[in-house]
Amino acid sequence: MAKYSKGDNVSWNSEAGRVSGHILRVHEADFDYKGHRRRASKDEPQYEIESDKTDHIAAHKEDALTQPDS
Repeated sequence: MAKYSKGDNVSWNSEAGRVSGHILRVHEADFDYKGHRRRASKDEPQYEIESDKTDHIAAHKEDALTQPDS
């Protein structure tokens, strides 16, 4: 079961440092992303996230995400 939901704010590490954004989609089945097949399931969901600072969309597994400090 997914820990995060559509609309949640999350953060993750990138080459540019810590990035935050909001979840656009929660995938609980395999999906295509930027020309690659990504594996996802109800037990190991993946998330499509839009950066708060840019329009960049990233896909990450749940263990790569944290909730930013409030």
